[in-house]
Amino acid sequence: MQIEIKEMMISDYHEAMSLWQQTEGMCLRVADSREGIEAYLRRNPGLSFVARSNGQLIGTVLCGHDGRRGYLHHLAVAHEHRGQGVGKKLTEQVIAALQQNGIQKCHLFVLNENTKAIQYWQKRGWQHRHDIRMMSFVSSDDTHV
Repeated sequence: MQIEIKEMMISDYHEAMSLWQQTEGMCLRVADSREGIEAYLRRNPGLSFVARSNGQLIGTVLCGHDGRRGYLHHLAVAHEHRGQGVGKKLTEQVIAALQQNGIQKCHLFVLNENTKAIQYWQKRGWQHRHDIRMMSFVSSDDTHV
């Protein structure tokens, strides 16, 4: 299988959203609207990627940084393409892009009940942090944090 990794563009949005909606454990919010993703990609150029095989979108990853730390979101691979290294290639691309920006550390968020994702990341050397707690504040009508 030939896999092509390219920078994510807003033109990839509808295919990416379709993949995210089909991905178990993926938590989508108002920020994942087309407008929200477009703003995210503009703010973080060269850090989010899609994987394609024969022109079909089969994987995504979003990434941004705050100048010190990277933040990886929405790594998703189409079910029929899992176990073939697509997620690994997307993650490697993100880490390389962060390093080019001088960022050496990256965080990601996984829902507590998403045990498959937790196992996936742990097998790849990502560590669960026990010393911090995630807290959020939402200043809109979106009741989902």
